[in-house]
Amino acid sequence: MIRYEKDPDNIVTLTLDMEGNRYNIISHDIAHSFIPVLKHLKEEKAKGALRGLIITSAKKHFLVGTDLEFYYQCTDAAEAYESYHNIAQFFRELEGPGIPVVAALNGTALGPGFEIALACHHRIALDKTDIKVGLPEISFGLIPGGGGALRLMWLLGVEKAFRIVTEGKRYTPKEALAIGIIDDVAADEKEMMEKAKDWLLERREARREWDSAGGAIEGGAVHSESSGDIIRRLTAEQYKKYYLNYPAYQTILLSLAEGTRVDFDTACKIQCRYAAELVLSKVTKNQLKAFWYDLSAIRKGENRPKGFGKFRPKKIGIIGAGMMGSGVAFSCAMAGMQVVLKDISRSVAEKGKSYTEEKIKTLVQKKEKSEAEAKVILDRITATEQIQAFEGCDLIIEAVFENQGLKSKIIKEAEEYLDKYCIIASNTSTIPITKLANAASRPENFCGMRFFRPVDEEPLVEIVKGEKTTDETIARAFDFIQLIRKTPIVVKDSWGFYAGRVRNTYILEGVALLQEGYPAALIENLGLQAGMSTGPLKMADELSLEVVLEYERQAAELYGPKYIRHPASDFLEKMIELKRTGKDVRQGFYTYSKEETPALWTDLPQLTDPALLVKGKFIAQELSPEIRIELTERMMFAQVIEAAWCLQEKVVRSVEEANIGSIYGWKFPACYGGAIQYIYDYGVDVFMERRLEYRKKYGARFRAPKWLLEEGKKAAPVSVPSIAI
Repeated sequence: MIRYEKDPDNIVTLTLDMEGNRYNIISHDIAHSFIPVLKHLKEEKAKGALRGLIITSAKKHFLVGTDLEFYYQCTDAAEAYESYHNIAQFFRELEGPGIPVVAALNGTALGPGFEIALACHHRIALDKTDIKVGLPEISFGLIPGGGGALRLMWLLGVEKAFRIVTEGKRYTPKEALAIGIIDDVAADEKEMMEKAKDWLLERREARREWDSAGGAIEGGAVHSESSGDIIRRLTAEQYKKYYLNYPAYQTILLSLAEGTRVDFDTACKIQCRYAAELVLSKVTKNQLKAFWYDLSAIRKGENRPKGFGKFRPKKIGIIGAGMMGSGVAFSCAMAGMQVVLKDISRSVAEKGKSYTEEKIKTLVQKKEKSEAEAKVILDRITATEQIQAFEGCDLIIEAVFENQGLKSKIIKEAEEYLDKYCIIASNTSTIPITKLANAASRPENFCGMRFFRPVDEEPLVEIVKGEKTTDETIARAFDFIQLIRKTPIVVKDSWGFYAGRVRNTYILEGVALLQEGYPAALIENLGLQAGMSTGPLKMADELSLEVVLEYERQAAELYGPKYIRHPASDFLEKMIELKRTGKDVRQGFYTYSKEETPALWTDLPQLTDPALLVKGKFIAQELSPEIRIELTERMMFAQVIEAAWCLQEKVVRSVEEANIGSIYGWKFPACYGGAIQYIYDYGVDVFMERRLEYRKKYGARFRAPKWLLEEGKKAAPVSVPSIAI
């Protein structure tokens, strides 16, 4: 695992090379394998035979993570603490006063892989934009347990350290250099090793600030006036943003605050205890389930149709240069594909191309791309009004206004210039793919690709399989989505597909509560406190109330006599009659002004039918905790039950897709692990009992599908082999 080489200057290079693995990973017992190495190095130092130490890697990446399987399975607090403590002790041994140590980062260093770099006295990285460094543990509900956050605090101060850890960002070497978490960059490996040796030859001994007499934390300890203000402000910010749903954020702040009051070794022990406590929390298990196991299953293509070779498209045609089309064009160009961006006129198409130009400028400013790289990316996009330019395309994506007639016309026109192997995809959110496929001469090559706004930021794409869409077309669409670095889920051509359909239940239940007389502000706040990204009424405005009702109309058409009209429909129709259809027209449940923050429409209570009020109109402060819980659960259960119906009706094909589709598709709270994992988090039996109560009180929309009644308990989370972060 570790190669030991010593040069004539008595500089030792330790090269990490984990056998049988693509990556170097710090497992929970890594410290044991380093003990004899560190012991030998100390002996060499004592004999005067060691000038310094360089740590690098034999693999493409430096060191990319930890054993997430261990933390997911761990149920013993002492065992979790010991695993963190062993790693923290190893890092302390490495950075102890005496032998100067340089981290030569020849590749990506993440999580504990970057913590080991932070424990070195000096850090040099190759200046490559595909190399990333950082501490992304927060996305799994974990915190750095080896003291990395504490080292950042000493180097940069409490606030900067907190931001770096809680944002979980992966930095390029130049970004990392700019913010002070590495010390130097090198053009190639030869220069990197030369710089490392030069640095070591300039000093006989190295000592960290926290191991030096009189050493001080950047910005001062927490009991200082300035740091105390920072801690209070960060506490308020995190509560406002996360409502205590994600304990890792509070935990990292607490460990930093307490770490300012004690010596570094004691601070490490405190952080290890906090890290171990998180390992056992339900939220962490849920996030690990979602972002490691479920996401890995999707990325490995477990639901990709089998038997088809990899699709590697080189030229993509995009019809429509609006926000959606421009965002797709940017994603394709970034992935190295040639793009033909067509619209009604050249000037409109060029405007769409300018979107990529602005995005690329930002990347250049951030040092993520050079000017030369930016030009290459932008030159991949051809803006045109000529449909003939689609000749030679491997894939066409239609992204025009949501109108079936317009989309059908465009599809027919485009086909004239395509060969029989080209796929056509429609980025639609409300029109059935099977209906649009009727306009194509080869419906077997036609599918849906539903992107989400903004395209360059949202990771999910729903691949919609029409009645005649072949498995080969789905497999090729799946490959394309992965090539542009997004997460594909395959969904059935049913009303609202998956994300739109389930999201609608959250909106409708929120509107139903409003109709019953509960204050709009209360409803919105309960949604936010439950972990949703926005309240149901604001979400309705952003989607458009007309679209919300359109989904209900499609459901009625599909289910026929079995369809039961949602009680919220009446209220929505009243709003539409008043032409308050949402954000696009600047008035819906909220009133929108360019100068002011959107505010709830003050006349909303007047639309409520007194006959439907639950015990009259309520004032939020008068509601009991039990009522608040019930209102919250109604909004959450509505989504979860609908997601289960989607599994039963095979709108989604797996629990993994249902979970990730919910988190990425409409921002279902990740603290629950996704819409289906919510059931296991709640407890299947307790959930079913509670659901039955709601069905008796509020009707058939809380009826459980057969999948939930008979199959739910069989779908409990399963373990998969672990690899790196």
